[in-house]
Amino acid sequence: MYAVIKTGGKQYKVAAGEKIKVEQIAAEVGQEIVIDQVLAVGNGAELKVGTPLVAGATVKATVVAQGKHDKVRIFKLRRRKHYKKSQGHRQTYTELEISAVNG
Repeated sequence: MYAVIKTGGKQYKVAAGEKIKVEQIAAEVGQEIVIDQVLAVGNGAELKVGTPLVAGATVKATVVAQGKHDKVRIFKLRRRKHYKKSQGHRQTYTELEISAVNG
């Protein structure tokens, strides 16, 4: 059984036992959270698609870690104009382990 969930403005296809990295969620490591924004639930050839959400469907997950991705370097240059700009960014994430898909 799998589900398509929405969190942090992005959509993820998840199944029980998988680990995913999502945008940061305010939760402690080891805490169990319930994601109720489920867009679709599938089981083999059967698929329930919500309008926009599937009624009564939830996904249970456990927070495994909080962290930061690798640094993304932004470098802008205008040739012959004496313009250089360097910037960096590290996006925060929450790693989740999916324990159950209910729907």
